[in-house]
Amino acid sequence: MTEYTLIDVDSHITESPGTWVDRVAARHRDRVPRVERIEGRDIWLIDGQPATPVGPTAPAGWPEPMPTMPRTYEDLLPAAYDAKARLELLDQVGIWAQLLYPNVGGFGGQRFLKLRDRELMYECVRAYNDWQHEWASADPTRLVPVASMPFWDADDCVKELERCAGLGFKTILFTGEPHRFDLPYLGEGYWDRLWAAASAHSMPVNLHVGGGEFNWDTRRMEQRGFAESFALEGLTLFHKNGQQVCDVLLSGLLPRFPQLRIVSVESGIGWMPFAMEAIDYQFIEGGGFNSRPEFDRLPSEYFADQVYITFWFEKFAIRELVGQAIPVGNVMWETDFPHPTCLYGDIHVRLDETFAGLDGDTRKRLVWDNAVELYGLDVPVSDSALTVA
Repeated sequence: MTEYTLIDVDSHITESPGTWVDRVAARHRDRVPRVERIEGRDIWLIDGQPATPVGPTAPAGWPEPMPTMPRTYEDLLPAAYDAKARLELLDQVGIWAQLLYPNVGGFGGQRFLKLRDRELMYECVRAYNDWQHEWASADPTRLVPVASMPFWDADDCVKELERCAGLGFKTILFTGEPHRFDLPYLGEGYWDRLWAAASAHSMPVNLHVGGGEFNWDTRRMEQRGFAESFALEGLTLFHKNGQQVCDVLLSGLLPRFPQLRIVSVESGIGWMPFAMEAIDYQFIEGGGFNSRPEFDRLPSEYFADQVYITFWFEKFAIRELVGQAIPVGNVMWETDFPHPTCLYGDIHVRLDETFAGLDGDTRKRLVWDNAVELYGLDVPVSDSALTVA
């Protein structure tokens, strides 16, 4: 008997070596992502060039401290890449359902831009979505795929969203900063057809940390060491997603699409109170209400109705800010498994520390109810503790 008390809104799948080469035309197989073992490491190549090693996106359970990482698939936990093993892990932890995000294509799909071929780029997105749909079929109620989007083309985004909605996908992934790739800003009318389609299908739009411009400072790492560089890079990514949330709130797209729901994934939550106060102040001082007639309230006031954020390691923000400066109904819990700073092994100990002093209703909302309601997840009952044979 397993007691399920958790919904995890952010995990990643380590893609299978055949994810792309098995799903595209033969003429494309040398260009799409594929794995080669180079000097004892499994490396993903895109267009024949090294893109990312397998190990750094799945070190959960790896016995050595960073910066050492697993080198091959054989070094990884099977739950990183095998759906049956993933379900067994979820059973052990008491996680009922888990949302699934990518690695190889980038956390917003931006690595596919390297191909510089619109048809092939779209084929890579389609192949990935088909693969994760098949992977999640091991238990589609509990393994929840997130549809990647060909974000470089709004029409193709709508086409892929409609296709994935037909397959049963509940939610989509999008970059939080398309302007970094010489595309229109989030608030431009160019994207309205996408927001309209997402709203029509009740599919939340997820902005995953690292899904936009993502340039690792190799000079700092070489001169200052891994720990300093890793900490600062992580903080930079969290702050960038905070900026993307502010962009969404200031863009005007939420007043135009009141049914649209946006999620900032893996950004943490402690930055939010200052950011909300700052954008409201700047908006008013800048004469926003005079020049932006679509706003009938402050930018931050759209947050409670339409924007969500996630956490995994924070304690202070959960105890001191949630329910006061941060609406309790807009916060969800994640593990980020199997990434470097994920929750793994001692999850319930960490959760008990995080929730010390909080009432049971608040805890249940953060680790269960909010995710079930937002993503329309299928759960056996609505009680906080679910026991399933």
